[in-house]
Amino acid sequence: MNNIQPGPVETDMNPDSTPFAESMKQLMALGPYVQPADIAGAVACLAGPEAHCITGVNWDVDGGYAV
Repeated sequence: MNNIQPGPVETDMNPDSTPFAESMKQLMALGPYVQPADIAGAVACLAGPEAHCITGVNWDVDGGYAV
């Protein structure tokens, strides 16, 4: 089983333009919030035929939040 671990993702309910978001960005190596397309790209990669031998991975898609 593979796992995608998203960090702060910009959504309607979690916009990246609030005071809380500004404090979160200070904890992220890359700065901006993760976009939904970033998560989708990681899922598509792991679900594709090229990844048939990848097992047991945890991918942080978090803009450097977990670093």
